[in-house]
Amino acid sequence: MKTIDRRNWLRTVGLSGGFAMLGGLEALAFETTPRPDIKNKLIKLSSNENPYGPSKRVREAITNSFDIACRYPFSELKELVQMIAEKEGVTKDHIVVTGGSGEGLCTAGLVYGNEGGEIVAADPTFQQILRYGENQGAYVHRVPVKDNMDHDLDAMEKRITAKTRLVYICNPNNPTGTIIEKNRLKNFCNSVSERTVVFSDEAYYDFITEPDYPSMVELVKEGSNVIVSKTFSKVYGMAGLRIGYLVTRPDIASRLKNSVMARTNILAIAAAKEALKDDEFYKFSILQAAEGKKNIYKTLDNLGLEYIKSHTNFVFFKSGRPIDALIEDMKKENVQIGRPFPPFYEWARISTGKIEEVEQFAKALKKVMS
Repeated sequence: MKTIDRRNWLRTVGLSGGFAMLGGLEALAFETTPRPDIKNKLIKLSSNENPYGPSKRVREAITNSFDIACRYPFSELKELVQMIAEKEGVTKDHIVVTGGSGEGLCTAGLVYGNEGGEIVAADPTFQQILRYGENQGAYVHRVPVKDNMDHDLDAMEKRITAKTRLVYICNPNNPTGTIIEKNRLKNFCNSVSERTVVFSDEAYYDFITEPDYPSMVELVKEGSNVIVSKTFSKVYGMAGLRIGYLVTRPDIASRLKNSVMARTNILAIAAAKEALKDDEFYKFSILQAAEGKKNIYKTLDNLGLEYIKSHTNFVFFKSGRPIDALIEDMKKENVQIGRPFPPFYEWARISTGKIEEVEQFAKALKKVMS
């Protein structure tokens, strides 16, 4: 199933009353995730992982691929690249498979941060590409988000100079969970890509429910200076297998491939190929994340805590307490929450996790905040 079909399904379900329509998907929760006793176990809600995956079908594909694990992955990779290209509506020379989307971020940071170039990004945002750029001698312009946590695109554009090698947009943004208004996003990327390279990090794109919300792959198809990163870590539940991909113009793809790029392995490739076919698990994962967010919102509303409506599988909320202290207090209650995201030292990020884990988070936060 193509991404657009899956997203149309998501809007049809509606998420507000869609959980009654789960039907056979409910069985996946019991098949994949029996409800354990977690009272005395540290539950990890800090890294935006999907605790329900990999799916049963993906696990079987991994097991079945052990017989060819003695072989180099090149031939198997070709098939995956073709599948991804068809999914994204581009030719295979637009695709770079990476060891998680993180490897694509690191590689872009190395390539475009080299020789003292400049990078422009929101603040706060995901740091991997920025830190790798800085390690290469780049200067990173970190542009504060607006009061509503949205990207300040006007301020970001003003920071672009002849030295700017890359403009990084994490959309939906990590850690805020916000998205850029779709027309503003496309206009900004289209305009800026005429002056420099735009990197659109779409790790959480699958969780967006807004109608006709565009991927910046649209601009790649038009030949723009745009790189889009996507991952199998989130919706597909494969963070530990380390596989993702970039979609970009063929000449840019070649430049990135020929830099320091480990790519991935035979087991992850087998898993990714099966994950692309497993529509049932894809739908299940999105619905579970939405249910988790609904429960987190309820808890925060009951406590009178400010939060940002999220377009991801996590929620960013204002505890009003120093984040380092809150992390330690929550850990004492066996709940691990997200790391500090300066300059928002009184805000916390919480991943959705399994339903019973979100319930444990609710109990722990009520106790800690009392």
